[in-house]
Amino acid sequence: MPSTSSYGAIILGAGAAGLFCAAIAGQRGKRVLVIDHADAPGKKILISGGGRCNFTNVHTQADRYISANPHFAKSALGRYSPQDFIDLVDAYGIAWHEKTLGQLFCDGSAKQIVAVLLEECAKGSVTIALGHAIRAVDHADGRYRVSWGDRSAEAPALVIATGGPSIPKMGATGFAYDIARQFGLKVVEPRPALVPLTLGGDETLFRSLSGVATEVVARAGKALFREAALFTHKGLSGPAILQVSSYWRHGEAVAIDFLPDATPGWLIAAKRQQPRATLRSTLGALLPDRLAATLSERIGGGDGRLADTPDRVLGEAEKRLSGWTFHPNGTEGFAKAEVTAGGIGTDGLSSQTMAARKVPGLYAIGEAVDVTGWLGGYNFQWAWASAHAAGMAI
Repeated sequence: MPSTSSYGAIILGAGAAGLFCAAIAGQRGKRVLVIDHADAPGKKILISGGGRCNFTNVHTQADRYISANPHFAKSALGRYSPQDFIDLVDAYGIAWHEKTLGQLFCDGSAKQIVAVLLEECAKGSVTIALGHAIRAVDHADGRYRVSWGDRSAEAPALVIATGGPSIPKMGATGFAYDIARQFGLKVVEPRPALVPLTLGGDETLFRSLSGVATEVVARAGKALFREAALFTHKGLSGPAILQVSSYWRHGEAVAIDFLPDATPGWLIAAKRQQPRATLRSTLGALLPDRLAATLSERIGGGDGRLADTPDRVLGEAEKRLSGWTFHPNGTEGFAKAEVTAGGIGTDGLSSQTMAARKVPGLYAIGEAVDVTGWLGGYNFQWAWASAHAAGMAI
């Protein structure tokens, strides 16, 4: 029987949150072990942001996160800001740029962020064990014992940082929830978030627009986002749709304003200015041709002259175009979801330290927790902030 190694903290998961937490704790003098079943660290980091890693968002604030407790994220986010992580990136001389809506990306490659995390871990003499699934996690006499492969280790602190089940082809699983439940923590039902929506029934017509994109305002419930929407061979995607998908629930409609800059009465004004134009040609000047054709066809009378169309009918067309309702029949699931909504319930965790309130020495951070950010670097910032909170507390 191999001997059991002793550590100050064991972190399950070598992703963004796990590595950053390990680096912080290690540099504070803790002997830290990180364990991951993957054969390489930071796999989801490498594919993020189109391979350039959208590593934070300068507009980060708690109201851009979804959680059963909307106030939970405030403490960690307030104590580790986007600027704090930018300073770390700058210290390594990594060039970056800001894209729309406060999103920061590496000029080069996401590999640079993984390299920073590994170097920070090295500064803290962190041990990283990869390529073996965890066989068992036990707790007795104030110490956690983790077995993997043919080895085992124990520590007074255990950090759950294995993320959620989104993108299973990258090795993602619901393992975090199994461990949480084992120690009596509640789990808010996980669901795909930042995920394309699928259309069925009469709305399959719109799948013929696959590849067409346009800027819209998309709304689900009270949440609305102005960004691009993309039609796919399965339904709807693009940033605006991914954003509202985190708020959408089965059975609800998604409303899309296809002409967010149009003022009330614009179509009637167009009739006065160009009476010989058709609805189809008028929309064609404002939207991609295929989309204009489909929308005008669905509204009806798309090829009739505006001059021959009553103002009342044009007013109704305006209303449809500004609040076109789709009724998605589902999502593309965890396979295409960028993140997981739901997760380890925040009621059982300290917002200051990410520690389990009733289980001494147990912590949960990152995507494993019921805190889900908007698209555009917010989930990375939660990873850094929650990891910092736990790393400083261990």
